[in-house]
Amino acid sequence: QVQLVVSGGGLVQAGGSLELSCAASGSIEDFDVMGFYRQPLGDQRDQRVLVARMFIDKSTDYLDAVKGRFTISRDNGRNTVHLQMTSLKPEDTAVYKCYGEHRRGGGTSTYWHQGTQVIVSS
Repeated sequence: QVQLVVSGGGLVQAGGSLELSCAASGSIEDFDVMGFYRQPLGDQRDQRVLVARMFIDKSTDYLDAVKGRFTISRDNGRNTVHLQMTSLKPEDTAVYKCYGEHRRGGGTSTYWHQGTQVIVSS
């Protein structure tokens, strides 16, 4: 069974940096897209927003609020994605959820990590 394993995250002061790494365990074809969403701590309404994603062709999308501060990269052959976060702000505090997605024949299948906390203190 494939799982996403995340390392990184935690507590950091404003202005600091953190890196999240997410890797798929088990044998699986390369994801067509990998990335991170985030949602507020204690969120009960699944208010997740896309933070950054990278497609297999290395094209990227970023949330406007993190452009210039966050950088996403991935290792296609190992289904691994990294999110380098710099100049962190208290408003970046959230649960960050890694995902990987296959897009085949008009359909999608998505794998999720349950989330890791990033807390930025002011």
